[in-house]
Amino acid sequence: MQTITLGSNGPIVTAIGVGTWAWGDTLFWAYGKDFGSQDVAEAFQASIDAGVTFFDTAEVYGLGESERLIGKFSQQTAVTIQIATKYFPLPWRWRRESIANALTASLGRLQTSQISLYQIHWPLEFVLKTRDFMEVLAQEVKKGRIQSVGVSNYSAAQMTIAHDYLAERGIPLAVNQVPYSLLTRQIEQNGVLQKAKQLGVTILAYSPLAQGLLTGKYNAETVKHLQGARRFDSRFSSSALQQLEPLFSTLKDLSEKYDKTPAQISLNWLIAQGNVIPIPGAKNALQARQNAGALGWSLTPEEVELLRQKSIK
Repeated sequence: MQTITLGSNGPIVTAIGVGTWAWGDTLFWAYGKDFGSQDVAEAFQASIDAGVTFFDTAEVYGLGESERLIGKFSQQTAVTIQIATKYFPLPWRWRRESIANALTASLGRLQTSQISLYQIHWPLEFVLKTRDFMEVLAQEVKKGRIQSVGVSNYSAAQMTIAHDYLAERGIPLAVNQVPYSLLTRQIEQNGVLQKAKQLGVTILAYSPLAQGLLTGKYNAETVKHLQGARRFDSRFSSSALQQLEPLFSTLKDLSEKYDKTPAQISLNWLIAQGNVIPIPGAKNALQARQNAGALGWSLTPEEVELLRQKSIK
């Protein structure tokens, strides 16, 4: 199994993870309607069976239900898993102790005393300053409740500030979790990817399949019946899909060459960027097995570049 170290000396995790935003979320992902607890339990087990043991969640996913589900599933397996979760600095939690209290609550839902990675979900500086976040999380590393510290949705400048505050306490910034896919490449232009490489910060790529656009299952007909968050995404319009046809065609050609799905090709492209961990969602066992199929093989450098060029609009 391919593995990667979070940051410069953090925990070792599988080179692909499982994003669990949809687990327990009824608002955006129709949990309880299109899929339910049994489906995600099977997705968890299928991931474990495939050797993928890194799960990313957050306290706000399903208002804690995602964490509760992972906690429940983790108690039902003998396999050691790595868990990442996040603190969302909601406006009424404005004290430093709010961070520690939120971590305590997350650990309770996850039914564990330590997690691999704890992240600040958004850089909402009007609530608490970056120094406050980092000083509290540095203390939590020393207490042993978290193994590494990360941020999410931070700019290059914000990530650098967080890195520097942690460095004062001898702790590296392990992760910046940001959207990244063949169709979401802003971090290549806004300095985040370059700065992460300079600082030794691992990129956790969320929405690595662009909400499913890169799976190959969406066309002018299927987008008429969208559910959940995709209904609000302009990329799922018929005209937008038509513009993406050159990329889709290339993904199809490579799929046939490697006997892989377009999603597996797209995930492998992210892994090929180096120090990038895609964390695709999985609502059921089939999706979990398909995601794991992105590991154990590699696109050629020429194919990586070809997909890069085809994804530029």
